[in-house]
Amino acid sequence: MACALRRGVRLGSLPVEQRHLGRSGLRVSRMALGTMTWGGDTEPDEAASQLSAFVDVGGTFVDTADVYSDGEAENILGALLDDVVPRESVVLATKAVARRTDGPFGGGASRGALLTALEQSLNRLDTDHVDLWQLHAWDATVPLEETLAAVDAAVRSGKVRYAGISNYTGWQTATAASRQAFTAGAAPLVSTQVEYSLLERGIEREVVPAAEHHGLGILPWAPLGRGVLTGKYRASTPADSRGASAKYASYVEQHRTDRAGRIVQAVATAADGLGTSPLAVALAWVRDRPGVVAPVVGARDTAQLLGSLIAEELVLPPAIRAALDDVSDIELGYPERRLS
Repeated sequence: MACALRRGVRLGSLPVEQRHLGRSGLRVSRMALGTMTWGGDTEPDEAASQLSAFVDVGGTFVDTADVYSDGEAENILGALLDDVVPRESVVLATKAVARRTDGPFGGGASRGALLTALEQSLNRLDTDHVDLWQLHAWDATVPLEETLAAVDAAVRSGKVRYAGISNYTGWQTATAASRQAFTAGAAPLVSTQVEYSLLERGIEREVVPAAEHHGLGILPWAPLGRGVLTGKYRASTPADSRGASAKYASYVEQHRTDRAGRIVQAVATAADGLGTSPLAVALAWVRDRPGVVAPVVGARDTAQLLGSLIAEELVLPPAIRAALDDVSDIELGYPERRLS
């Protein structure tokens, strides 16, 4: 589709750009549709509208996890594939490791827990394979060799096409990627999904260099600073926002600081000067950071999603990017700091 017109929002004449995921041959849209709220704040009909709108403008990358809404997000997504959009039109990503149920196979990164989680995800998604399977977190209680051997088995089975990690530190990223790179027959890691935004740049200390060295594409979650970068919390807390909910208030509050206020003001100023939204500015900034492949954007409704998709048309001028870099800069200590 050359363009899309929905709810009064017109997107550009070109579809969403595609990028390779790390050093792999897998191509994905440079924005991913997140589904964390599906089955919770987002009802199935609204999820269907979001998925349809996303694919309409060339989006291909859809991210979920086995623990989102206790598996309901995967159930909803599985019901929409082929019914709303063809399964082959999306790159389907999910995750395992997080605790789902009590019992020996209800969570964690053991071989038994991971392969059980994969089978359950495939059932909920109503598919015979996922395109990207991600380890949702590091599990210090399980030998890494066991965890990654389970990933290798899943890839060999054909039920997983590519493997990635999520929320790993720099040393964890390098250790896992090195094991896969130097073990005969192992499936290489192609991506890491981590929190990254103008408000959270900590991954630049060690995770980004590790990912770039080992050829992992970076998939930022919370690219809008958990909603704070949209500017909606500048004066108050909207009653219908995550910041006002008991479930997500602490999640949002982490980024409501004096430093965040200065960054949000800079984003708003840039948006005014460019005639666009703070949301679009914040997304464009993180989308084009070194190593980033696709920010994962979740939305309460289709109108919010379309607001995010507008960022696809925006390229930040060098002067504005430099100003945002400066106001959000983090201190690099020894040994990460660059030597002059």
